[in-house]
Amino acid sequence: MNHGPARTFVDSWVTAWNAHDLDALLSHFADDVTFRSPVAAQLLGNDGVIRGKDALRAYWTEGLRRIPDLQFEVVGSYVGVDCLVINYRNQKGGLVNEVLIFEGPLVAEGYGTYLGDDANPAGAR
Repeated sequence: MNHGPARTFVDSWVTAWNAHDLDALLSHFADDVTFRSPVAAQLLGNDGVIRGKDALRAYWTEGLRRIPDLQFEVVGSYVGVDCLVINYRNQKGGLVNEVLIFEGPLVAEGYGTYLGDDANPAGAR
């Protein structure tokens, strides 16, 4: 991965999130994606591991229902060999890193990580 495609990805990712456009967002993810997040555990009452694009859509649909004011501001992005880290501030002002592992052009694995010990880092209602 190099910086040009990474910047394009980040711009598309934040635009889709801020528009709450799950179709645009999910177009970047593999059908068999695995995503891990403590917010998933909180919202869904599971182990925080989401398996498959359909399950990811269901999780993010519930997240947007419970966080209707969700907005992200990208602070920075970090490029690796086959990964990308997006550092952003959410609508609560909390700092978050999304770690995305790619297989070709699609995200195969993702991790939502949160700074601090806020029991509700995403601001779910």
